[in-house]
Amino acid sequence: MKNLKINTLLNLIFCLTLSFSFSQALSVEQMKSLTSNWEGERFDDGRPKVSKNILERMKSVTIEEAWGVMRNEGYHNQFEGGWEPIHDDVPFVGRALTVQYMPNRPDISDQIKNEGLKNGEIGNTNSWPIDRLVEHDVYVADGFGKIVDGTLIGDNLGNSIYAKSKTGVVFNASSRDLEGLSEIDGFNAFVRGWHPSFLTEVMLLSINYPIRIGAATVMPGDVVLAKKEGVIFIPAHLAEQVVITSEVVRLRDLFGITRLKEGVYTPGQIDNKWSDEIEKDFSKWIRDKIDELPVPKEQIKELIKKRMW
Repeated sequence: MKNLKINTLLNLIFCLTLSFSFSQALSVEQMKSLTSNWEGERFDDGRPKVSKNILERMKSVTIEEAWGVMRNEGYHNQFEGGWEPIHDDVPFVGRALTVQYMPNRPDISDQIKNEGLKNGEIGNTNSWPIDRLVEHDVYVADGFGKIVDGTLIGDNLGNSIYAKSKTGVVFNASSRDLEGLSEIDGFNAFVRGWHPSFLTEVMLLSINYPIRIGAATVMPGDVVLAKKEGVIFIPAHLAEQVVITSEVVRLRDLFGITRLKEGVYTPGQIDNKWSDEIEKDFSKWIRDKIDELPVPKEQIKELIKKRMW
């Protein structure tokens, strides 16, 4: 009797997972609950919708700056390195659309595919996430590190992904058709490896659920910042803080370098806590140079309002 109850409970959990993944994914209420620190706009499915303005400004943020802000907020598991990107000099930013793959098990994969097709999905399961992509999304998939026969996309699917998202992909798995994918202007893929094989013995388990990418936990709607050092996944509610902190650091660094080159201050003065005199000089400098600085003018005006000098 005890085993019967356990099996009944496991079957119920499995059925709910199927329903949530391919009928409606997480419910709006579940998505809001798991991303409750986000107070901004959301997609219809509840996924946080970080603004295009923040995403554009995020492109200038360094991995180290984002990492530092998140560490200070208690987020210690958001970075993953060790990728083989198509281009290590083509960074990209976007909102995560998360996908979980697992080693194939026919009894489960058949049910998943049948359930999906009944609910309007089209084609092979590895194309289902692509159908959900919108502009500024990043397809983030945990393919359990599979290389041979773990190629989640080739150049056909890559073209479809870029047409929809205008960004790239992050796969804890492999891809094929490196030559063809490299010809998609603006597209990039951070993968674990490249292989000519086709995708086999892999099943799609969920779309827009929490997933693990190496040492990082990724939520749907996280801001993905992919640069040559690796990929960092920024919780939606911290994205604006990361951007603003980076812009302030950028301005202060530029001011410090400028004044050192001019011989106004010594390295010891710039590398330590700034005196009131230097802070006043910095405030005047950003006012005078507002049209020339590598930070949006409106953000500099906001910074000036908040400063006491």
